[in-house]
Amino acid sequence: MGPKSKKRAAAPAARTRPAKKQKVALGQSSKRAPPNADRSKVKGKERAYEREYISIPAADDDLSGDDEASLDEFGDSVNFLAALDHQGIARSKKETERLHQLHKPLRKQRVDDLPSVDSHNEDSDSWSTNIEDSDAEMQSDDLFSNEPDSDGQPPSSDELDSDTEMPYERVPRRLHKISEPETRRNIPGLPIKLSDGRIQASQKVTVAPALIDDVEDTEDSVRSQSPTAIPSTVEGVATGARFGRPAVVDVIKNTSRKARIQGAKDQIASICQEIIADPENSLGLLRRLHTFSLKTITTPSHSEPIRNDPAIRKLAILSQLAVFKDIIPGYRIRPLTDKEKAEKVSQMVARTREWEQGLVLVYQSYLRALEAELKAKSDLADVALKCMCTLATNATHFNFRVNLMACIVARLSKKSWDESSDLCLNTLISIFRNDVTGIPSLESVQLLNRMVKERHFKVHPEVLTCLLYLRLKSELGVRASNSRVDKEEKPDAHRKGKVASYRNKGKSSDQPYLSKKARKALKEKKEIEREVREAEAEVDKEERARTHTETLKLLFVLYFQVLKNPHPTPLLPAALRGIAKYAHLVNVDFFRDLIQVLKTLITRVSDEIDSDVRESRSTDQNADVQHRLLCIVTAFELLSGQGEALNIDLNDFVNHLYAVILPISERLQVDDPCHTSGSRTSQTHQPSIADMLFRALTMVFSPRTAGRTLPWRSAAFAKRLLIASLNWPPGVALRALDFVESLVMKEPKLETLLSTDDRHADGVYLAEVDDPQLCYSFGTSFFELLQLQQRHYDSRIRESARRLSSYMRT
Repeated sequence: MGPKSKKRAAAPAARTRPAKKQKVALGQSSKRAPPNADRSKVKGKERAYEREYISIPAADDDLSGDDEASLDEFGDSVNFLAALDHQGIARSKKETERLHQLHKPLRKQRVDDLPSVDSHNEDSDSWSTNIEDSDAEMQSDDLFSNEPDSDGQPPSSDELDSDTEMPYERVPRRLHKISEPETRRNIPGLPIKLSDGRIQASQKVTVAPALIDDVEDTEDSVRSQSPTAIPSTVEGVATGARFGRPAVVDVIKNTSRKARIQGAKDQIASICQEIIADPENSLGLLRRLHTFSLKTITTPSHSEPIRNDPAIRKLAILSQLAVFKDIIPGYRIRPLTDKEKAEKVSQMVARTREWEQGLVLVYQSYLRALEAELKAKSDLADVALKCMCTLATNATHFNFRVNLMACIVARLSKKSWDESSDLCLNTLISIFRNDVTGIPSLESVQLLNRMVKERHFKVHPEVLTCLLYLRLKSELGVRASNSRVDKEEKPDAHRKGKVASYRNKGKSSDQPYLSKKARKALKEKKEIEREVREAEAEVDKEERARTHTETLKLLFVLYFQVLKNPHPTPLLPAALRGIAKYAHLVNVDFFRDLIQVLKTLITRVSDEIDSDVRESRSTDQNADVQHRLLCIVTAFELLSGQGEALNIDLNDFVNHLYAVILPISERLQVDDPCHTSGSRTSQTHQPSIADMLFRALTMVFSPRTAGRTLPWRSAAFAKRLLIASLNWPPGVALRALDFVESLVMKEPKLETLLSTDDRHADGVYLAEVDDPQLCYSFGTSFFELLQLQQRHYDSRIRESARRLSSYMRT
């Protein structure tokens, strides 16, 4: 062998020598290794993680001064280091994994008959699950076995498998057996009386068979205790015991009436306080409050109806009124559409919708209860009517407004008149006065019109007086048209084409030119403004004017039907007053027909008045005079405005006014308001006969007609007024003297009647003639002034007569 082969042979021998750094480790490992270990297996350099244990390097025995001081101070705290497991700390990672695998429990691999995933055999008969066979065996062997296996061995790995039923799963379910009734009964012995007088219970018990009735009762009780026989007695918030309050039934069933009413008062007061504090979360309390107002109360636990106390019902009804007045929102709640119900909304919106719909339902139930009491004419009918009138006045904007007004109008349909009628009439007047949009007024007029027609105009005269308070005269703000009262006509359809042709020809037009984009922007702007007005609840003037026009049409239809009725009705004075007030809104085309109807009415004989309103002869005469004065005033009101353009002679009405002065002087209560029977507490102010007389005189001799007033007419009226003033009360006589003085001041020829000297005149004065032109008024003098000046008991009358008799024109 050459030198190279020697070097190659020496290399393995060199590798077997341990390195200098490995001598210590090898020496330690040789000590731990058994003496018979084969050292020839160690080949090459052994890595640290492959060893079973890694030696901990030895620490130096020399300690510094600081370490010794710390050890002396904290020596007790490091005693746990002496108990450490040095072998466990020195165990390598590989040895740790080996020990884990060694102690890991073995699981038997489950063998099934299913084909492998890679198998493509589609034959359905190649395998089966054997579920039915295994189920049959399991049922036959283990279904009714409650004891463990006979050999007492723990379950095998197959039984521990998740797909295998466990032993407790195969145990049948135990049914709870109903205890059978005892067939024997124990009878205790009689007590024993001792010698000292004490009584001691006997310990003797006699066993006897149970009675048949006891057994049957026990069986019945067992059946009643079964789950299927127990009825549902869960009560809701409206009737049950909630929030520390006793149930409604418990309060109503109290035997003491004083305690019953006091308990209801306390609960109603606390409920109302909580509702007002948080209305949106108190729908249940609203229903509970409504339960106290029911006539009979029925709950799940008390199927039999329990009659409620009327005093408690009255308290609950009035309490609900106060609560609704406080919590009703300032807008009308409309029902949700199907599309709105289907769409998703936020939680806050959903909660608000739920509260609004619940509030409407409770409010509807409350109104139905009030209407039922009103129709039944019970003891609470007056309370119910007051509540409905209050809601109609304070919650006119809210839901069920028409229902409230229908009940109020129905109450006014009777012929008699009482305090409830005054209440209903004042409610309608308040609605008319506070109406801003005009819609409630239109609905009320529709109901009144329908009611009067259904009753054939046989209603109380005061019913139509509420129509005098409609806001038509002030809200429309314009006088009626000379030709029509309808709304203005729309511009012609071809107006747009004309404007375009003018622009093409270079001519100017009133409408500015707008491009397509500008017209679209203008349309969007108008839509936004409309939505803003709706959000701000602003009343549209055009819409309000249209509503008032419809109301005016219905109003005049009702008035004209009353006037043209072949038989006089008690509604005639109210109709005449209404036409006189709204005369400036009547169409000019109706003027001549109206004047003719008024002439017919004024010539009627007093005995043709309807017998329903007759109470005495004086009442008939007063009604006759009142009708004639109203016809005269209405005729002059019609021609005072736009009727001036018409050439209509009113001399007949002037003659009737002259003729009615003497009959009025015979009335004792000429200055009292003309109240109809039974109506004296309403808000309507009825003018007296004296008021209507002087109003008619003022219209006949108004400054507007001063140039057309004839001297003989002024003289005739002045003379007859002085004759009537001798019988009139001081107030009416003083008004007559002032009016005569105004006539003397306007007409200089009347000054000759103030002197008592003899003079030449054409004819002799005829006081009994009712025509001012034929009575020869200048053939007399005002000698009544001397009587009033000297003999009247009122100083004011004497002074006024003295001043008039000494009048001198300056």
